Amino acid sequence: MKGATRIPPWSYAVLAMFSVQLGSALSVGLIDQVGAAGTAWLRLSMGAVLFILIARPRLSAIRRADIVPLLTLGVATGLMTVFFLAALERIPLGTAVAIEFLGPLTVAAVRSGSRRALVWPLVAFVGVVLLTEPWLGEIDLLGVLFAALAGIGWGTYILYTQRIGDRFDGIQGLALTIPVAALAAAVVGVPQAWGQIDGTVLLVALGLAVLLPVLPFALEMLALRRMTHTAFGTLMSVEPAIGLILGLLILAQSPSIVQLVGIAIVVTAGAAAQRGGRRPVEAGGRDGERSDGDELPELIG
Repeated sequence: MKGATRIPPWSYAVLAMFSVQLGSALSVGLIDQVGAAGTAWLRLSMGAVLFILIARPRLSAIRRADIVPLLTLGVATGLMTVFFLAALERIPLGTAVAIEFLGPLTVAAVRSGSRRALVWPLVAFVGVVLLTEPWLGEIDLLGVLFAALAGIGWGTYILYTQRIGDRFDGIQGLALTIPVAALAAAVVGVPQAWGQIDGTVLLVALGLAVLLPVLPFALEMLALRRMTHTAFGTLMSVEPAIGLILGLLILAQSPSIVQLVGIAIVVTAGAAAQRGGRRPVEAGGRDGERSDGDELPELIG
């Protein structure tokens, strides 16, 4: 385990961001076949199976106090996935990510303890306006709404992922919450995908599940066990830019100059919202134990 302590927590988060956005971009083809909710349900279901096989979660480890956080994280994850993929049906990937990012950015600003930090979500909102270019009269309000709802889910996900990560070893928490997320998505996903599922669809969904949720969620939980909410939210500020780049490379979604300025504003606001770093030692591990890597320097600033 000593080798793991030398890996900076921000590296887990960066790898997770690339995996999330790559998985999102590659999901567009499956969305065309089984719909956004159907894609979310299939991806999460495959992810749940993989997590259960890998982690083999022990239900006996669940305490009564864990039930609400586990259910909350699972439902938030499921709804976040459904709403974000629904947004991708209507608006470009980079724009959807930027709008969704308002959720974790607000978490970072509120939990920073600084009133000055509260201005940054408003600055990021200006960037989002530039991204959506409402003055052109082509804004898809439903797509924007779906992305905003996904942002609420993302903010909730960050808060509860750290709590669950502190309670359960490794990816045990994910093996308990992703099945809940799959069930939440199934409410709208099963009716949408039913009749369109075949062996090829299942195989594609399995591959996408590795990219999202399995790999990034596991990496994010590792990162959040050793970082503050605010440091994590700050680092994730580059995710809209990653989404824009992959949207350009994979989906041929070319942004305008104004939209590039909007992305730059969102990323800058996210980076400026909080320049804090690592979690306190006493909060970094389960039951007050010292977390791995506490000897590393601060992440930012």
